[in-house]
Amino acid sequence: MKKLNAAAIGAVLMGSVSAPTLAAAENLTLCWAAWDPANALVELSKEFEAESGHTMNFEFVPWPNFADRMLNELNSGGKLCDLLIGDSQWIGGGAENGHYVKLNDFFDAEGISMDDFAPATVYAYSTWPKGTPNYYALPAMGDANAWFYRRDWFERDDIKAAYKEATGQELREPQSQKEMLQIAQFFQEREIDGKTVYGAAIFTERGSEGITMGVTSALYPWGFKYENTPGSYDMDGAVNSPEAVEALEFYKEFYETATPPGYTNSYMGESLDAFKSGQVAMAMNWFAFFPGLYADPNTGGDKIGFFVNPPQNQEGSTLGGQGISVVSYSDKQDAALEYIKWFAQPEVQAKWWELGGYSAHNSVLNDPGFTDSAPFAGDFLEAMGAVQDFWQEPAYAELLLAMQKRVHDYVVADQGTAQEALDKLIEDWTEVFEDEGKL
Repeated sequence: MKKLNAAAIGAVLMGSVSAPTLAAAENLTLCWAAWDPANALVELSKEFEAESGHTMNFEFVPWPNFADRMLNELNSGGKLCDLLIGDSQWIGGGAENGHYVKLNDFFDAEGISMDDFAPATVYAYSTWPKGTPNYYALPAMGDANAWFYRRDWFERDDIKAAYKEATGQELREPQSQKEMLQIAQFFQEREIDGKTVYGAAIFTERGSEGITMGVTSALYPWGFKYENTPGSYDMDGAVNSPEAVEALEFYKEFYETATPPGYTNSYMGESLDAFKSGQVAMAMNWFAFFPGLYADPNTGGDKIGFFVNPPQNQEGSTLGGQGISVVSYSDKQDAALEYIKWFAQPEVQAKWWELGGYSAHNSVLNDPGFTDSAPFAGDFLEAMGAVQDFWQEPAYAELLLAMQKRVHDYVVADQGTAQEALDKLIEDWTEVFEDEGKL
């Protein structure tokens, strides 16, 4: 990556914690998922160790097990984690169940302003109730679901000519969801360099959150809403709107006509594997993986291109990413808060982006050199301007299990219709909210 113009990243990052607030040297444990950005955070945190005298330990859990492992830890009042980079959907439960320390007084005392972070990330990663100035996390890792493709295939004259003959159009980065499906169907079972390839790798995984994250990447551009009025839990006519039904039907068609055979339980790892092994022309995945994809010696560099999730009726991307919270059960909260203060610094945020993390700090995102600092940086900015997230309710896990079942039953298991799947989903969600006393 190119260096950002305004960031003196090479300088030693000094003065992060004022002397009166220094805690005795502690061994802190930060918990997160096991993936590329976590490795970057280990490297970044060495500077905190040098400045503070604290020692950083890390507990990284593979994504398929991350939610179960960490939510069990929180619900049991466990002391494993002093700091937790928890998923955006956990913020409601983290706040209402007392798992996370409320950070307002600390932010005020240390001059940390949420106005310094991208509004979408503050709303999604930090606030509860949503949109209120009640902060339980600092935005740590901006992310959204997006796409990458075999640029080298798209630019080949023989493939471009075949696409023009088949569709009457020029082969390009797709400008709509339907154009993306058309491109994927063109590549499906096409022979390239003696090998049969397929259209695209999408998310179909049933066990954790995969197919929900994939399906919403179609639902949001069609105009899907969770409620008719925010905060009302009035879902009939929103969750099962004609646009939502059409989007779900679209995703099923995509799965059936443009993905590799046997692709019934795929999420992040399977998508990456399908692309890196040369099986697919396109793939969806989180921006978090894009630095590693670009660096891949076989399918990265000039061979890969990136694009934001295409619009259909409107722009829309599925939000990923996380905030960093202080766990209320920790005996080392003062030292953990030192880490939050250090991490919030603009210089540290610039280094975070350099190392492969996704800063949400405006000083990084608005830097004149940002869009040229990585081949996917501009797409990241565009995506974060139109992101939507899943329910962030305390009962989010039950809500997610219901959606995983309903959409997987329809898309992959071929049960019922899209209308029936969404109608049943409303019934499931209504029962959860009734149990929560919200309906």
